[in-house]
Amino acid sequence: MVKKRAAVTKLFVLDTNVLMHDPSSLFRFEEHDIFLPMVTLEELDNHKKGMTEVARNARQTSRNLEEIVGPTLVDLEKGSPLSIRGNTHVSGHLFLQAAAVSTELPMLAGGKADNEILSVVWDLQKKHPNRQVILVSKDINIRIKARALGIPAEDYFNDKVLEDTDLLYSGMKELPANFWETHSKALESWQEAGRMFYRITGPICTSLLINQFVYYEFEKPFHAIVRNVTGNIAVLEVIHDYTQAKHGIWGIAARNREQNFALNLLMDPEIDFVSLLGQAGTGKTLLTLAAALTQTLDKKLYSEIVMTRATVSVGEDIGFLPGTEEEKMAPWMGALEDNLDVLNKTDEEAGDWGRAATQDLIRSRIKVKSLNFMRGRTFLSKFLIIDEAQNLTPKQMKTLITRAGPGTKVVCLGNISQIDTPYLTEGSSGLTYVVDRFKGWEHNGTVTLVRGERSRLADFAAEAL
Repeated sequence: MVKKRAAVTKLFVLDTNVLMHDPSSLFRFEEHDIFLPMVTLEELDNHKKGMTEVARNARQTSRNLEEIVGPTLVDLEKGSPLSIRGNTHVSGHLFLQAAAVSTELPMLAGGKADNEILSVVWDLQKKHPNRQVILVSKDINIRIKARALGIPAEDYFNDKVLEDTDLLYSGMKELPANFWETHSKALESWQEAGRMFYRITGPICTSLLINQFVYYEFEKPFHAIVRNVTGNIAVLEVIHDYTQAKHGIWGIAARNREQNFALNLLMDPEIDFVSLLGQAGTGKTLLTLAAALTQTLDKKLYSEIVMTRATVSVGEDIGFLPGTEEEKMAPWMGALEDNLDVLNKTDEEAGDWGRAATQDLIRSRIKVKSLNFMRGRTFLSKFLIIDEAQNLTPKQMKTLITRAGPGTKVVCLGNISQIDTPYLTEGSSGLTYVVDRFKGWEHNGTVTLVRGERSRLADFAAEAL
């Protein structure tokens, strides 16, 4: 039985999927108490075998539980303190189900794990009428059943980087019409290594971040990138104009403002991490491959291009695939093939033989790797492209980005409205996580591409369907 504590603290009953999604969830409830039904521990035990992310999380949760409960028998009435391993901010206690629950809920079939958890919550509510008992689960169906029975139920929100993805950092900021009037008082401008710089002073500077793009689209259009911010003083650098064909990258010219911003980030050797977000057809993969090929084959900044992505199917799985690692990954790399076809056609003067030779050279420099074999690797002077990054968890994203050795550039591409991984949402996706955590770092850049440039059919479908 759970000992009554101050009325302010709540008692959270955790479903198994919360623990298997985030093993550290045990330490995320601060002053509140946690209760684990016996069926939750049973389900953890059933999922511990294997090499999947879920199995690893189940094993880690079991290790955490053993540390909390401790080797010696504790007084179950008082619970086990959660303030272990440096989690001093956590003042709540962990309680385990110590007695069978005789409550049988109406309408629900007995023996099913979800229904047993609901019975436990129902029983706790009766035993602690003066205390809030809340079920926490990532399973929508159990939350609906709980509400039908009058049991408070919530999703697990702690893994969400942002509550509202509309607030996600876009990497760009539009300057107001009166920008030059309010910020030209102590304006300085100079040229350095063929680049134009402006030092501006004014109220807008405090809201700017390093490597954020600013644009002024009124009488004299002005596109720049923020290079330094100190209080209400900012240094802006006028960006390269890649919209003109003569400045094209591997024959590709930017078709809109956001694509121009993206190419400026991709072509800047000082920026180690780039994240490009945008719906289908905005040119994320094409721009990245064009910049990667130019810097790998022409400028020799990188030794090769490494491309990887989460292998999550949109429909039914077609089973095991034959061949080597690269051959197994081939069906997932249709986007790579399509974009290479476009890039290969840009060289119109080469002729069929020349294009075939270029294609062979390109393929020798692009390696397709599976996520499964990334742990422990170090990429030296590589251009690493992570496609469909919205399907990665924050933990997988950390594993991938920490593979980067000296001279390596990492580019994450994705569309957070197209998530196929179970339990991941727009707010908890690994892509949202890195965009939010990396903003303001001097070697990071982010752009959200807005306009589709694939075809008029694709653009209309994206809007109308």
